[in-house]
Order: sequence, then structure tokens, then C-alpha cells
Amino acid sequence: MKYSSGPTSLYLKLTLVIIGAAIAIATLIYTQNLVAKLQEREKEIVQLYANGLEFATKPESSGSDLSFVFNNIIKRIDFPIILTDEHDQIISNSPGYGYKNIDIDKSLTEKQLKEFFKNEIKKLGTEHQPIDVKTLDGKVLNKIYYGDSEIINRLRYYPYLQIIFAFLFIMIAYSSFSYIKRSEQSNIWVGMSKETAHQLGTPISSLMGWNEILRLNYNSPDRVLDTSEEIESDLNRLNKITKRFSKIGSKPELTMDSPYEVIQRVINYFQRRLPQTGKRVELTVDGNKEVKTNINAELLEWVFENLIKNALDAIENKDGLIKFSVQKVNNHIEIDISDNGKGIEAGKRKDIFRPGYSTKKRGWGLGLSLSKRIINDYHKGKIFVKHSAPDEGTTFKIILPSSEQLT
Repeated sequence: MKYSSGPTSLYLKLTLVIIGAAIAIATLIYTQNLVAKLQEREKEIVQLYANGLEFATKPESSGSDLSFVFNNIIKRIDFPIILTDEHDQIISNSPGYGYKNIDIDKSLTEKQLKEFFKNEIKKLGTEHQPIDVKTLDGKVLNKIYYGDSEIINRLRYYPYLQIIFAFLFIMIAYSSFSYIKRSEQSNIWVGMSKETAHQLGTPISSLMGWNEILRLNYNSPDRVLDTSEEIESDLNRLNKITKRFSKIGSKPELTMDSPYEVIQRVINYFQRRLPQTGKRVELTVDGNKEVKTNINAELLEWVFENLIKNALDAIENKDGLIKFSVQKVNNHIEIDISDNGKGIEAGKRKDIFRPGYSTKKRGWGLGLSLSKRIINDYHKGKIFVKHSAPDEGTTFKIILPSSEQLT
């Protein structure tokens, strides 16, 4: 088998990294833009607060009730704010007037509280430039120090957390997919080894038997002649198996041939060996004998053999039926393979073509996977379960393009 996906895998990884980086950068830019807009909104609220304080210092505001304005402005403030005089000294230790949204330890002494506000004012000054409250002649009356609200702080760090979690998720997903891929490849290799042993086992066992017959009957020319014909048949079988495996992983040569005749050859091969199974199984084929298309006969025989083997395993009674039907429908060829076995459960139909999946105790789950590859990749066709029901049997359908489609 041929696996040459190194460069493709590298390009795929680079593409995923680039896409991930682009998403991360876009998320970061969008979030920071949103943070900037929220900061501008909070600055406008502070400016409105400052304007209200400035208005209060004007002569025309004397006697005006500004409580409504200040109450509504202050209620909108959900971020830390401290009001100081022109020398950066807090004007009041009363919450809601001298400061808001500042967490204070009630056990602090007066001196400790003064030092606490001094540090808070310095910290808020590093976050934003304080807004001055001025009199009519431009003299600074108060300063308003403010910081970012909780929602801005969360938004500021949100993209970084998102990137970290996304990176962890990608690493876990990549590790999981890598493990699944390695496991699947391992199943394929193990399956191929077992399939090779199975394919070679039958003709080799037969050759050993024929050799023993030759040793016992070397003085009987008629018996030797009959045996030599069977030996030639098994040698042809070995040669056919070699051709099959040599075509897996490379582009097979397609020639014009009749699917009906290919099926008939496979049926003839199995009919000589059915008595060994202990089951009375009838193998039949009907339909259009003349229809032809471009196929690889060796590989297509392999598909039909796998389907017959699966059908034989599914037939639990002694009287079984495996029926092939070949028809040309519009511009393609349809082949139905039906049996009267135990059927396939609905939940398992999607898994039967997966490498390594098998419901048989002695199976290795590669026959149908290889069949799907031969039909889909090499013949540009389709293979699927057309119908199946418990204790009623299963019908597989193979769709091959006709010669008109391929020209």
C-alpha cells in the first residue's frame, strides 16, 4: 500500500495554524475595539459628571436643584471613581460623594484610610487621565479620577482566555485525531496482513493436498492428470491474488468487460467449495449479460468474493440464497447483491465499511473497507446497503458508471 501524505499533511497543518491565528487576531481586534468604545462611553459619563460640577459653581445655578442631575449621573456610574480637590486630596470619605465602587476595609484607621485613598488615586491616574472640574476663570476646582468597569476588565482579558482555551482544545483534538488515525492505520496493516494470509491460505492448503495426492498416485496417470489440472487452477488463483494486492495503492488498469461474466466466474469458484461449509446455499445471477463497462476484473472479483463471504457468514440456516442482479439503468450499471441472512442492525450500517470494524469473532474488518475503496476510488462508483432488516436479509447495491460516462 502507498502512503505519501507527508507534504499534504504539512500544508494542512500550516493552513489550520494560519486560520487559527487569523481567528485569534480578529477576535482580539474586535474585542479591543469594543473595549475602546466602552471606555469612551465611561469617559463621557465622567465628563458629564464634571460638567455638572462646573455648572454648580456658576452664579446662575444658585438656588437650582441639581440633586436630580447628580443622582441620575452617579447612578449610571458602575466603575471606580474618586473626586479630589486640586491637590489630589479626596474631598470626602463618604461613599457616593467622595468616591464610588471602591472596596474599603472597614477596619482601617483614619491614617490607613488616607494612605489607601492615596494609593487608589495614584493607581486610577495610571489607568486614565483625570478629568478637571474648572471654574469660569479656568481654575481647577476638583479632579475626577476613574478606572475601568468590571465588564471592560473582563472583555480586555477575554480574547486571551479564549485563545488559551482554543489552543488547549486544538491540542486535545489534534492528539485525539492523531491517536484515531494511528489506530486506524494499525488496524489496516493488521487487517491487510490477515487478509493476505487468508487469501494465500486456501490455495496453498489445496496445493499441499494435491502434492500429497500426487505422492500417493504417481503410478496412476489419469489421477495425476486430474490433479495437475487442479494444481494449475490453484496456481492461477495465487497469481490472481498477487495481482490484486499489487493493484492496491496504485492506479489499476481498466478494460472493457462484462460485470455479469465477472460475477459468474466468482459464483463458479464458490460453488465448487460450498459443500465444505455444511450449508446448502444457492448462488444465482440474472439480468443483463451484454452490458459492459471499463472495470478491473481482478479487483471487482475481490469485491464480489467479500460480499459472498459476508453473506455466507450471515446465513445461519442451512438453506441459503445469495442472488446477484445486473441491470443498466440510464447511464450507469446497477448490481444488487441480496441474501436471506440475519441482516444488519440500522445503527451499524454506517460502520460496516470502516476499517477494523467487524461483528464476526474471527473477522478483522477489512473486506468491506477494501470493497468500498475498490468501487469508489478505482471505479468511480458507489457501494452501500440498499436494504436490510433483522432475520430478513440484506441487499447491497453497487453502482458503476457505464462506458458512455467514461468516454
